[in-house]
Amino acid sequence: MYFFLANFSCLEVCYASNIMLRLLIDLLIQNRMISIIGCIIQLYFFGALGSTEFYLLAMTSYDRYLAICWPLLCPTELNGTIYVGLVIGSWVSDFTVTAAFQAAMVSSLTFCSGNKIDHFFCNLKPLWKLSCSDPQLVSLVCMSLTALVTSSLFGLTLVSYWKILSTVLYISSMTDKQKAFSTCSSHLVVVNLFYGTLILVYSLPFAGQVPVLNKTFSLLYTVLTPMCSPLIYSLRNNDVKEALKKLRV
Repeated sequence: MYFFLANFSCLEVCYASNIMLRLLIDLLIQNRMISIIGCIIQLYFFGALGSTEFYLLAMTSYDRYLAICWPLLCPTELNGTIYVGLVIGSWVSDFTVTAAFQAAMVSSLTFCSGNKIDHFFCNLKPLWKLSCSDPQLVSLVCMSLTALVTSSLFGLTLVSYWKILSTVLYISSMTDKQKAFSTCSSHLVVVNLFYGTLILVYSLPFAGQVPVLNKTFSLLYTVLTPMCSPLIYSLRNNDVKEALKKLRV
């Protein structure tokens, strides 16, 4: 669990920095311009880090499933070598395949000069609207690839927690039930927060048609989720609990 938390910490710092640093600069200066190359680079890191978070959330949910449903098999099914291999594979595949392919597809489009991006960062949909060439093929390929990766990993996460819930309900001891729920509660909150905001942005029709709603929901998963994740995961730490109790007193 702590191995995955270390990767989450690194990921959230990079993920938030990719969006927030540029956003803070734009809020402080009048000339809010970004080159096409800079925009595609931001889009590349946004896609790579976002896809890596999908993988890490899915792997963590599967790890919680083995820890609760098959505790005796957990050390053999997912040992240290497999953990490292899975995490390295997720980082490398997202940075070299998924995000690189999307960035290459977007860079093949022709953009007109003097355009204004109706967003606070370089996202796919606002860039498609600025393209002078027909973006239908690029948008279809990029969205299909994103939907394939997201749906498969989200499905693995849902199945893992469904198995966990089915197992916990059959536990007779209330103490053991609370212990099992506390093991995955923080991760489940992050999963709901991350996937919930993404569904609001990309699945609801009115969110895409109203730019203000689209930017507001995008702000949730690019800023709010990385900000809340350290707080959510650290609530199980006894030192953090004691510090919060002292603050309330």
